[in-house]
Amino acid sequence: MLQWVVVALGSLMVAGTLASLSSSPHWLVRLWDFPRVQIALVTVLSALAYWALFFRGRPGDWVFLAATAACTIWQAINIFPYTPLAPVQVQRQREAVKGRCLRVLISNVLMENDGYDRLLEMIDESDPDLVLAVETDHKWARALEPLAERYPQVVRQPQDNYYGLMLFSRFPLMEPRVEFLVQDDIPSVHTAVQLPSGDWVALHGLHPRPPEPLSDQDSTPRDAELVLMGRAIGDAEARPTLVVGDLNDVAWSPTTRLFLRLSGMLDPRVGRGLFSSFNAKNPLFRYPLDHVFHSDHFRLVKLQRLPSIGSDHFPMLVELSYEPTASAEQDGLDQRPEDREEAQEKLEIQAEAARTGDDRPGRE
Repeated sequence: MLQWVVVALGSLMVAGTLASLSSSPHWLVRLWDFPRVQIALVTVLSALAYWALFFRGRPGDWVFLAATAACTIWQAINIFPYTPLAPVQVQRQREAVKGRCLRVLISNVLMENDGYDRLLEMIDESDPDLVLAVETDHKWARALEPLAERYPQVVRQPQDNYYGLMLFSRFPLMEPRVEFLVQDDIPSVHTAVQLPSGDWVALHGLHPRPPEPLSDQDSTPRDAELVLMGRAIGDAEARPTLVVGDLNDVAWSPTTRLFLRLSGMLDPRVGRGLFSSFNAKNPLFRYPLDHVFHSDHFRLVKLQRLPSIGSDHFPMLVELSYEPTASAEQDGLDQRPEDREEAQEKLEIQAEAARTGDDRPGRE
């Protein structure tokens, strides 16, 4: 019985890894993008247990060990860039430039969470320049309204469907707007932020709909929103840009990496750690879902996962220094010839799903 359990666990991890190589948006496939660390650990433990207890040198034994070894190596390749062993993608700030730093706090508050004061206290302690809160319904909007005294620039889009958002800024905003890029109930916020130095930075706050088994929701709308944003940034004139929010995708997924190649954005976690922000309530299953990506105009001052506020996400805090010369010394992922075709395919799949209604949760 124990041998069957060990073989079943190892085989499941191998099968899930193979499934994640598919481009299918089905939730049963895309969910295997998330637990790469957990898959690697379970696979290693299965292989070690099999070697110690059941290995007899038979052909089937070698096949099982070879498959689990290949699975572990593949997962390690994907995880490695987000460990301190890898070279950093974003350099540390060399020297502070007054008026050019931007401190951003992002928090998925969890709509039914009533820890309003915990978030307000955290904002007091961390003193960010901008706050992006997502999953804000009308109760959260009322609870966060006192922030408007210190953050006079406010974009409000409370919703009762887990996709509301609010943006607070102590710096001037230019033409802030809420857009529904892919679905008419999934908002995003877009604006330019003026630093004290007078420089303007483009900011995009996103919270796309995730793949989710309980409502049979695939990743089509999420993928479309990310590649649409990535393509728009990549096609625009190069300027200082941030993309922040709960993207409901992990940093190493095919879609997020496609977004990074299309946009030319950088990930400050590379070479520093996972900074897993979800699930705050389950230490065994945590993934980096809350992101801050930025153009190569910035260097990193601080990147921190903050304590829990009672949500299923930890808030994230990042401080960046705008340094135009940094672009000559920092490189993102190179765009591939097939990337634009892949992005267009994802957008066409979403357009068809929207036409038929298949992009909605709980569809028949």
